[in-house]
Amino acid sequence: MPVAASEETLAALKRYFGHDSFRPLQEEIVNDALAGRDVFALLPTGGGKSLCYQLPAVLSKGLTVVISPLIALMKDQVDGLSENGISATFLNSSLPKQQARQRYAKLFAGEYKILYVAPERLMLGGFLDDLKSWGVERFAVDEAHCISEWGHDFRPEYRQLAELRRRFPDTPFMALTATATDRVRSDILGQLKLRDPQSYVASFNRPNLNYRVEHKQAVFRQILKFVQARPYESGIVYCYSRKAAEQLADRLRQEGVEALAYHAGMTPNQRAENQEAFIRDNAKVICATIAFGMGIDKPNVRYVIHQDIPKNIEGYYQETGRAGRDGLPSDCLLFFSPGDVAKQLQFIADKSDPKERDVASQQLRQMVHYAESSQCRREVMLAYFSETWTDGNCGNCDNCRQPKETFDGTIPAQKLMSCVFRVSQASSFAVGLNHIVDILLGSRAEKVLKWGHDRLTTYDIGGEYKRAQWQAFGRELIRLGYLEQNEEGFATLSLTAKGRDALRQRIPITLTKLPVSEKSLRSRTPASGAGAIDCDEDLFAILRSLRKEFADEHSVPAYIIFSDVTLREMARYFPTSEDRLSNISGVGQKKLEAYGEAFIEAITEYLIANPDAKDRWTD
Repeated sequence: MPVAASEETLAALKRYFGHDSFRPLQEEIVNDALAGRDVFALLPTGGGKSLCYQLPAVLSKGLTVVISPLIALMKDQVDGLSENGISATFLNSSLPKQQARQRYAKLFAGEYKILYVAPERLMLGGFLDDLKSWGVERFAVDEAHCISEWGHDFRPEYRQLAELRRRFPDTPFMALTATATDRVRSDILGQLKLRDPQSYVASFNRPNLNYRVEHKQAVFRQILKFVQARPYESGIVYCYSRKAAEQLADRLRQEGVEALAYHAGMTPNQRAENQEAFIRDNAKVICATIAFGMGIDKPNVRYVIHQDIPKNIEGYYQETGRAGRDGLPSDCLLFFSPGDVAKQLQFIADKSDPKERDVASQQLRQMVHYAESSQCRREVMLAYFSETWTDGNCGNCDNCRQPKETFDGTIPAQKLMSCVFRVSQASSFAVGLNHIVDILLGSRAEKVLKWGHDRLTTYDIGGEYKRAQWQAFGRELIRLGYLEQNEEGFATLSLTAKGRDALRQRIPITLTKLPVSEKSLRSRTPASGAGAIDCDEDLFAILRSLRKEFADEHSVPAYIIFSDVTLREMARYFPTSEDRLSNISGVGQKKLEAYGEAFIEAITEYLIANPDAKDRWTD
């Protein structure tokens, strides 16, 4: 049975972070860290990984060293810790020499509790010796999946951490990540040589995220409609190419939306400026390639849109995970088109390494399955990470909220499966789905004629459906287990035993109707969905403006001052004294001293102008 946190630990949690209780698994991880054990922690984005090493750091005498690849994030983390009254610093290539020397001097004087460094710095001359002099109490390896070649974001410099373990054999290590398959988890434990580690794996489920897939049509108008319905909310739109990101940002700006682009083709200064504008709420929308995201700690991203289908589920999970890190309701919208799949397959076909082609093809098929499936989106996504969803209707994805329309698809299923069977009889080889569709539609394509497939009895019997519909039927029959797709080579089709039985016995088969027109994009009310905090929206807007003033004055992102969660609680409970304000989640001692008077004054003024406001929110 887990040991409860001590009174000292709970007092520090409240004093420095403003919280009265832990999130799932945080308490156990903090206790193990304080006991000097090695720890592996897999917590979802927004699950509170940082607190797992920050809280033990303030309760320990020595220095906690955090190894992170996210140079862009280090300053934000240190700014946030400073606002909470915790002495922290970072060392990376962005620092002028004079500043770096000053920080080194303070490290030798023992003035810091937490130090953030990039893995490359560890191997710089004399740095490991310096660490020996600084009284390191523990190492925390953030984004630990970067150490694995099987991870989606492998960083070769992370392999140097084995030397760190060799030089500090008795110092506890903590490895933290937000996403990792079983294979990657094993690799992390092995590469870091964790000693009898306590392992904590939280659910990959993000209950506050609303997942949905829309059929891509006039995609710019679809995105514009979605964004314009949320004028005060921050969002990320992921695009497949640099050009697409630039064009989308330009067109959104022409429509009056504060949008900027971000991609690897921009200069470092341009990228930094646009990222900073987004983090500071000076731009509401960032249109980006997958180059954007690592190191973004902005907790109030309210939506993530994918204009094009991602390459794999793990990347998609990581990218959508940048929405709603504060636990409030947020949207994840994917626009899907079979044409995009064809483009991706062409890119994959151009890869020179056969193994790389096969892996990429398999990952893309899994992503297409997610997009086209009528199952609960959570069920499909969690299964990828070896987690079983057992709660039935999740209530927070499009397939659960509005189940897809189905029909008796026995006849088209029989036609398609019969075609696969006839090809296997007539030829000594199998073919892919596109070729089967060509036969059903009576195509005069060269391969159809060359192989005599125009003489099959299934030739030209599928005119009642269009190509996209036949392709969707084929992919669904694969998902349902009637057909199987060869995972190697050219993804050829064959009948399974289930498919042969269905053909022989004419077993009824239900298929999903393909969307034929754009469905309305319903606006999500600000407080709907899992994790919602209903509050007085007018007061919330006033507090948000006050927060922005303080943030600009201190040159930090607004969420460093107070999170949206904290402001929403203020706008629900109307604290008009320091005692009551200190009970609001996220209001620690230092923030109460720095900002309490101003926020209490704003709330009091609002209540004077709106005397009945408080009555509407009495529990």
